[in-house]
Amino acid sequence: MVTPSPGRRDDTARHDETGQHGETGQTRIQHRYHRDLFPALHNWEETEASIVEFTGESGPKGLLGLDQMGHFGPQGCDRVAGLIRDGFPDADLDVAELGSGFGGALRYLADALTDDDGPGVARMYGVELVPEHCAVSRRITAAQGRSEVTEICADAADVPLPGASLDVVVVTGSMPHFPRPGAVLREAARLLRPGGLLVATEEVSLTPRGRAPSAAFREAHPPNVFFTTSLPDRMRQLDEAGLTDVARTDLREWAVALLGDRLKVVRVFRGSVVGIYGEEPVDLIQRTLSTAREEYRAGRLLPSIFTARRREGV
Repeated sequence: MVTPSPGRRDDTARHDETGQHGETGQTRIQHRYHRDLFPALHNWEETEASIVEFTGESGPKGLLGLDQMGHFGPQGCDRVAGLIRDGFPDADLDVAELGSGFGGALRYLADALTDDDGPGVARMYGVELVPEHCAVSRRITAAQGRSEVTEICADAADVPLPGASLDVVVVTGSMPHFPRPGAVLREAARLLRPGGLLVATEEVSLTPRGRAPSAAFREAHPPNVFFTTSLPDRMRQLDEAGLTDVARTDLREWAVALLGDRLKVVRVFRGSVVGIYGEEPVDLIQRTLSTAREEYRAGRLLPSIFTARRREGV
């Protein structure tokens, strides 16, 4: 078991590659955006009962992950879990998710990695900047009686865990919410043991060189909440973080089909979904998914999944 310790400070990492963003400002901005998107989650006990009544699913999948698992939902988490299994077939793992939000992906991965085919989990740490999100996640974790999951309220670029203490670091859809992604990747490398694995999904955060998302996308994904990075810059950031064996899987065809399926669920069951989340949040969910899908089709966003290792001997 890893015990949280005082965080390392790196003042040079407080400046975004494209500007300056104070931690307090980003905490407020991210909280406001996600509060508007998922207001019902702050009253989790009632929301959970509604989700279970509608889906018959009492586990972390919920409403196909529309509640707290980003654009790729549980299907994206399944891809992440599969890559972790491939890299660590037999070990009990210490794992952290950076940008864990309300903890949906965190708890989903904890289950996926401890099923009959999984390597097992010693500890799962969820690192989340917004205190209100941490509080909701802790309530859900406690209600589910999970002893293996610990929420840590901290900047993903300054995590109060010792260096070289984790087997796996994952980012499941939170890359666009990091104004300083290079600093987050450096922190991921610091946290990993030599040979440790990073798995990061790029849902709406990666662009081709010289291209930017459309105005329609930006209306549903505000630029002060969603930050993008070009593919060449991401590769540079991974290298500068001290990560090696970098592999990128292009998920365009899969992601276009997935978001189409998720939109279909919202349309078919709109009345039930509105009953859980409210009219305006459901409209925003639909715009979020539909505009992302159009960016994938147009090639202005590159849905991807990255794996990388911390260099041995570092």
